[in-house]
Amino acid sequence: MSKASVLFILLGLFLAGGVYSFWKQKLPTGVVVLLGIGSAMSLAAGLLRL
Repeated sequence: MSKASVLFILLGLFLAGGVYSFWKQKLPTGVVVLLGIGSAMSLAAGLLRL
């Protein structure tokens, strides 16, 4: 496992936590969706680098 893949996976999980937090705070849907897309892309990049 390379350092880059671990970094991408951790970043994706961090952003996913932000999505959950922003959703609970009732922030605008556009912000939550954009953060969710970033999280999914980061997790996908990390998993593909494995």
